[in-house]
Amino acid sequence: MSSKFLNLLDGTMFFNAFSSGATAVIREQNDLNRINVFPVPDGDTGTNLASTMRSILELTDVSHSIGKTTRSIADAALMGARGNSGAIFAQYMHGLSTIIGDRDSIDRKTFAKAAHEAISYAYDAMVTPVEGTMLTVMKDWAEALIAIEDSERSFFEMVERSNEVALKSLEETPEKLAVLKKAGVVDAGAKGFVAFIEGIKTFLSGRGVNLEDEIIPDIELKKHVHIDEGNIKNRYCTEAIIEGSRLDVNGIKSIISQFGDSALVAGTDTKARIHVHTNEPAELFFKLKDFGTVTQQKVDDMEMQYRVSQKRKYPIALVVDSVCDLPKEVIDYYQIQMVPLYLNFGKSQYLDKITLKADQFYTLLDTTEDYPVSAQPGLNTFQNLYHFLGTHYDSIIAIHVSDKLSGTWNASTKAAERMKDKKISVINSRHVSGSIGLLALTAARMIEEGRSHDEIAETIESLSKNTRIFVSVNTLKYMVKGGRVSPVLGLVGKAMNLKPIVSVDKEGNSKLYGKAFSKLGNMKKILGFVEELNRKCSVVSYNITHAHAHRTAKAYEESLMKLLGKKPEYIMEVSPVVGISAGVGAVSVSVLCERDTWSPDVNIK
Repeated sequence: MSSKFLNLLDGTMFFNAFSSGATAVIREQNDLNRINVFPVPDGDTGTNLASTMRSILELTDVSHSIGKTTRSIADAALMGARGNSGAIFAQYMHGLSTIIGDRDSIDRKTFAKAAHEAISYAYDAMVTPVEGTMLTVMKDWAEALIAIEDSERSFFEMVERSNEVALKSLEETPEKLAVLKKAGVVDAGAKGFVAFIEGIKTFLSGRGVNLEDEIIPDIELKKHVHIDEGNIKNRYCTEAIIEGSRLDVNGIKSIISQFGDSALVAGTDTKARIHVHTNEPAELFFKLKDFGTVTQQKVDDMEMQYRVSQKRKYPIALVVDSVCDLPKEVIDYYQIQMVPLYLNFGKSQYLDKITLKADQFYTLLDTTEDYPVSAQPGLNTFQNLYHFLGTHYDSIIAIHVSDKLSGTWNASTKAAERMKDKKISVINSRHVSGSIGLLALTAARMIEEGRSHDEIAETIESLSKNTRIFVSVNTLKYMVKGGRVSPVLGLVGKAMNLKPIVSVDKEGNSKLYGKAFSKLGNMKKILGFVEELNRKCSVVSYNITHAHAHRTAKAYEESLMKLLGKKPEYIMEVSPVVGISAGVGAVSVSVLCERDTWSPDVNIK
């Protein structure tokens, strides 16, 4: 039987219809990003919904039973949801799955009833539901399904008629939400849901959705989008999964609502996804850890996303990872995109520099039984970022931590290769911490000067050989805990008060570069290295990073200013992911020179 005359829906047919709807959303993502002004004008609703749909399509285990299939879709949606709209959609699918239960198949009346009752799940997930959004359109569409009582109609005719109601509801969203009317757009999340229903309708008509298809004609209101940066009161779109037995969902809602707005809790009492816009993600997760195991943290900088989508400074986007130590004010000024690595303390997962502050990190370092390990960002993280940036920039340059120390460069490279229509250069810096910072700062300044993409990429590749870092490690304790140094050597080092100096070689491998038996001894050796480099290769710029060692960093600054006759580019706290090995008290000096510091005539040992 043609799907156009379908009267009974099983798991396989439901997933096929769902896939068509999901593809339609992915098709619309750029337009959804363009009109995204609520709850904040960060221009990523399309990216978030498309990512949510991709996760569902990839993770769903399709069964002939519609109950098993919808349960798998709901689980996949919960794990892969991104953004406010993605979380709402995930909770809606959870409600739909719960109501369908263990049925093998359902008729039109049962589907309409389940789709309508699932709306309450989506509303209940929101701490403060707002009309004129995806919620409203979902509700109007579901009520239209219930109102279509003609038992002779097929699934196609039912979806076709209810979709007309959804489209009308979408057109009316600016009348319900003032910010939409002011901007001259409909709600982006709501339009995404209508695209989803349109895709299902297309499948039921006997056709499939291609990514090139036009799904929804543009709804013209005004000819331009006018939005106000002041709408972003809470900068970070913050999400995570909380797992446990008998989660206190109401307690979790109470906590996240205290930290910001757009608060939402989707899922069950054993696994829940939280979403909130907040200025304090680290403090939020410090509170939430008492409710269960917090994993899959995701934090998007909505203020930066707004600037990228509405106030882009340059045609070339610059991307770094969190191992690159650059001050926040530099990142903000040059609109640099920073992708965090993960820090895992046992089952608890944190985002480097974002959901774990330095004070909290070093406290956990000394008090928890599980010593932290780092993990690279996933392929999807880079893929989502590059798709978003590709919408707003002519090209992208990414500079990453040495591939000998992390798989970050590899994940970024694979994601870039999937962006066939966008020029992306992914550079293996062969460096770490402050030395990557000097390379990234050089790239940012070249972008500001209007240099070409190829010139910048070639220059940074070349300057990697002109850059050095020297790290004074205050104690071997953390290297022993992290497994980089044996316990026996650690005891010997402690007895001798050994202070190693660590660097990276020209291939980007970590290596022992020297040692002394006091902090002052290490300082003298590092100053000697820098002096020799300056004499042979001429130091152009330098920076100082440290792990809770402000006074020692200041002493380095005073000595280096006398030695080089110039101030450092900056002094800052080292990334926690670097602090795993360096440990409290570590100080590093990174230098950028005019010439290759690895040439045969340069010997600084």
